[in-house]
Amino acid sequence: DCWLGTWGMSSLAVPSLATPCAVPRGSRTRRSSCVPAPRLATDKRGASVLPSASADDDGSSSAASATATAKKKDRFITGRPDEQFSSEAAEERQELFNDIAPVYDQLNDLLSLGLHRVWKRAAVKWTGVGPGDAAIDVCCGSGDIAIRLADAVGPAGRVVGLDFARAQLEVAAGKESQHPSFKTKLAAIEWVQGDALALPYGDGEFDGATIGYGLRNVSDIPLALRELCRVLKPGGKAAVVDFNNATDPNLRALQGFVLDNVVVPVADLNGVAAEYRYLKPSIERYPQGPDLVDLAVEAGFRDATFYELAPGNLMGCLVCTK
Repeated sequence: DCWLGTWGMSSLAVPSLATPCAVPRGSRTRRSSCVPAPRLATDKRGASVLPSASADDDGSSSAASATATAKKKDRFITGRPDEQFSSEAAEERQELFNDIAPVYDQLNDLLSLGLHRVWKRAAVKWTGVGPGDAAIDVCCGSGDIAIRLADAVGPAGRVVGLDFARAQLEVAAGKESQHPSFKTKLAAIEWVQGDALALPYGDGEFDGATIGYGLRNVSDIPLALRELCRVLKPGGKAAVVDFNNATDPNLRALQGFVLDNVVVPVADLNGVAAEYRYLKPSIERYPQGPDLVDLAVEAGFRDATFYELAPGNLMGCLVCTK
């Protein structure tokens, strides 16, 4: 869920703005793992809550964080394609998403002119979930898609928002509590700190699933897709929105220009340029649309289509049916 991935579209008429990609066969493999973590506590309403900082926190954690940030600038494993699937790279991605949590939503709005919200609504629409259904948003980030799923399934439904970055979940839980429909029209959201490669749920628990700007960041894409398929009910749908690693070299060049000359400079003004430099290499190593379709079918989905999304086909959505 990130501009560590976001462009927009001008309408919710998804089919008219989405062009199905060709589906040649082929496959790619990914190795290693993200970092799992425990489930969060639950309040009386059924939504997950995060415990506050310990009473003996005297500020030393802030100093340690500043030291760690300074050291991070010297390594930044996530920007090196040959290190993408190491355990160190996975841990660094977790640190990266925790670091950007305070400015994440603001940058998403600024860099996409607010249109990332439309893409997220489209992802929810593609899942087809409705009142009373159960849905999961994997790599939920600051919770935008999970909250939209909670609105779609209503108070009788169930929603899980799962991410490996605790700071993002704290932002998500706060955003849910401030939503105008909180406690009235939304399903209670279970915020879970966990691993996309080992979802802590049984087979066939959910009617719909989403990943918003997260599949590109996992260290084993085929395994993440298998897990997504496993927890869906037969006939359930998953929508995976992310940057489009386009097959058109001109489009790739345009995308690179925007990242280098717009995204990173704006991120630099907010003190997170290093984190956003990660975008370009992460897109370059992300499977292209036809390969994503093959990976989805190999993961167990009976049907998969990749859509290149307007404007400009800079974004893409993989829509899968179990």
